[in-house]
Amino acid sequence: MVKMTVREQIWQTEDALLAPYATRAQFTRGRAREEKQCDFRTAFQRDRDRIIYSNSFKRLKNKTQVFFAPEGDHYITRMTHTLDVSQISRSIARSLRLNEDLAEAIALGHDLGHTPFGHVGEKVLNKLAEAGFWHNEQSLRVVDVLEKGGRGLNLTFEVRDGILEHKSSGNPQTLEGQIVSIADRIAYINHDIEDAIRAGILTNEDLPARPISVLGQGTKQRIHTAIADIYENSYGKPVIAMSKEVESSIRELRAFMFERVYNLTNKVILERAERMLTELFTYFMKNTDKLPAPYKALLETWGTERAVCDYISGMTDQYAITVFENIFIPTTFSLGKE
Repeated sequence: MVKMTVREQIWQTEDALLAPYATRAQFTRGRAREEKQCDFRTAFQRDRDRIIYSNSFKRLKNKTQVFFAPEGDHYITRMTHTLDVSQISRSIARSLRLNEDLAEAIALGHDLGHTPFGHVGEKVLNKLAEAGFWHNEQSLRVVDVLEKGGRGLNLTFEVRDGILEHKSSGNPQTLEGQIVSIADRIAYINHDIEDAIRAGILTNEDLPARPISVLGQGTKQRIHTAIADIYENSYGKPVIAMSKEVESSIRELRAFMFERVYNLTNKVILERAERMLTELFTYFMKNTDKLPAPYKALLETWGTERAVCDYISGMTDQYAITVFENIFIPTTFSLGKE
């Protein structure tokens, strides 16, 4: 009798436990470059591991979510947001008997292409680049091209699709990808409320009464309400759905956050970030010889604008400031003794 690999055992477990319409690792649509399969992990588990160990993932801990360079250790960063999305996605996938490994991999990779200074940085690069710039497309470019010295991570079709299509305007081809898209909104709205209250921009009393009465008073309760509602409206069906009441409450809370927090906070960050990123973009467009070697290597194949956007979008907040200071701010010097 031939002994099964651990991967094959997991495949059997998926067949036994997952819903009929769940995405099974055994039947992935594969990778751009064919690889020998791992005996101990499924394709989606390997993708998750590749993302976690990537340099782009490590840099997320020093990228802004909403509040730039906050005074305090407990504000949400792009890294903690990503972990929030991963946890919520896994909870939803598990409850609906969908592929938890796939949902986790998509969630961990969905924001790898985010710029320094959060969505403000994305808006600035989108304005500067003739070809435009969107973080979901850049996240896919990170895993396809930029990681591993230009080889990319060679992820599966399903994970790549979920990363590209995670925005609310996207259309993920798997139910697991649809979960991450919803989990992203659930995570950032609720944890951004926590940060805004911590920063003194909001109080609990400022939150709009109707959506709070539906979703709950605290972060934990609101996230639980959303997950439970998705379960009630999706279990046993090949759809990821919410009730109209909960969905409209989340939309209303999101609109409130844009009016009272995001737009106001972004005005402060925008002026500084736009100045820095515009100067950096202009400088490197004219001085490609100053790009680090990995980005110089992209010039011939991808062009100057693409290489410059790759470099700037990969920066952490502090690294962008440091590069700006090194280029544009004169350092003090001594004339010495006569």
